[in-house]
Amino acid sequence: MAKFNETDNNAVNLISNGTEITGDVKSNGDIRIDGFLSGNLNTKGKVVIGPTGRVKGEVYCKNSEVSGSVEGKICVSQLLTLKTDSKITGDILTFKLSIEPGAKFTGNCKMSESENNEPASFGKETEKAGERAGEKTGK
Repeated sequence: MAKFNETDNNAVNLISNGTEITGDVKSNGDIRIDGFLSGNLNTKGKVVIGPTGRVKGEVYCKNSEVSGSVEGKICVSQLLTLKTDSKITGDILTFKLSIEPGAKFTGNCKMSESENNEPASFGKETEKAGERAGEKTGK
């Protein structure tokens, strides 16, 4: 029996080596980046940033495996894996984090205490909570 209300997460979107995209990307499926993305990336699936992949902007996703570089905040609602050659310059917000020896990370990291299935709201809700905490302390 077919299920008509489920989103199709089987789609894999590919940004190939040599391809440059400027602008925001939103998807329900998985995304692999081997080229360059200048803009925000928001997906309900997995993001793989290959060894030649570069992202300059914010990334919101369910799972992510980074071998390339990210310059900006990365919010992952489940597992973020930083491979040996990865380079992250910016804040990380995730539920689970795996870092291989050799990975480079410059920024802050915050681990969520509970898994959240909505990656788009995962980082934004935490930001709002942090802003409210700052308001209470007068910062």
